[in-house]
Amino acid sequence: MSRDGIIFGIAGICFGLILGWIIGSQQAGGRATPMATASAPSGAAPQGQPQAPPIDLQRASALEQQAKSQPNDAKVRGDLGNLYFDGQRFDLAIPWYEASLKIDPKNINISTDLAVCYYYTEQNDKALAQIDQSLKMDARHPTTLLNQGIIRAFGKQDFSGAVESWDKVIAFAPNSPDAARARTLKDAHATAGAAPGAGRGGRGGF
Repeated sequence: MSRDGIIFGIAGICFGLILGWIIGSQQAGGRATPMATASAPSGAAPQGQPQAPPIDLQRASALEQQAKSQPNDAKVRGDLGNLYFDGQRFDLAIPWYEASLKIDPKNINISTDLAVCYYYTEQNDKALAQIDQSLKMDARHPTTLLNQGIIRAFGKQDFSGAVESWDKVIAFAPNSPDAARARTLKDAHATAGAAPGAGRGGRGGF
């Protein structure tokens, strides 16, 4: 097995142990933090994660009617995206976030949420491009940088790039919940990198 395969497998175990904490932090502190999984089936909840809460279809219908009657309302479209995001229907969240950003392109939270949805529907290049759009609004936005690191690591296997992103989170917002998550992710990276047998072959990485 290559070094990539060995270390990535170990990292999967490490991240499995912290996954529940990351999910809980996401729900308590903000929507846009992708959970640290190596891949996710298109449009569905990522494997190995707790069952998403059911989507309130009555609320979804009411919001969709409101969106139809208010074609220039970015917030209602963002609310629909949030509703589907929280139900882990990332495929359904995407068009509403995109529509919201067409009306209000400077909403960094919606932009980063959209990037997370692209990541979970296996559109990693689009996810990183959307992250870049968010960082044009605020190059020091900690949640966006945290997400950039996760997408780089698990979407693109760019682990040096991921650490670079997490280091920025720690530097720019050292006492924030996002910095705590970045430190945990970096620690898992370091633990995996020091694993026995990790130096054999391959390109390196988690």
